[in-house]
Amino acid sequence: MSADELQELHEHAEHAAHNPSLAPVSLTMAVLAVLVAVASLLGHRAHTEEVILQNKATDQWAYYQAKNIRRHTDELFSDFASVMATSDAKKMGQLREKYQAEANSYRDQQKDIDAEARKLENQTDHERRRADRFDLAEVFLEIGLVVTSITLLSGRRIFWKAGIVLGVVGVVVAVTAALVR
Repeated sequence: MSADELQELHEHAEHAAHNPSLAPVSLTMAVLAVLVAVASLLGHRAHTEEVILQNKATDQWAYYQAKNIRRHTDELFSDFASVMATSDAKKMGQLREKYQAEANSYRDQQKDIDAEARKLENQTDHERRRADRFDLAEVFLEIGLVVTSITLLSGRRIFWKAGIVLGVVGVVVAVTAALVR
């Protein structure tokens, strides 16, 4: 919440002090302001976690690619050893088997790396969906706060009720972030 918004809330509170019937409206605004701050914090944390997971997934794919390059290099040496003429066929056969075994080892490692990278990508998508829910909740809560503040200016209770409804919608949306799969 910015300094301007806090100043505006303070002014509304002073206005409500002159009219005690608006005290519930001021209290509602204070509660909505706290809920906005909470939703904002949770959204920021979810976005941060999303970025961290995305970096880990990218690292895994880079590791996968490194293993892929090594595997291709070993396969190349193995293929080269099978067609190369030499005076020591036994030694060349052992060399070919060594590189083929390394290539097979890299292929097996790539399967595990691929699975881990895909798992991290799924976790990243999950965090993104959670963060989007918190962002949407923040929007509803902010709108509810603004609509509620109109009550202080107009004296019409319909804005207070509408603000409460929007605030409840924001809270429900924030709670559904825990249900995101």
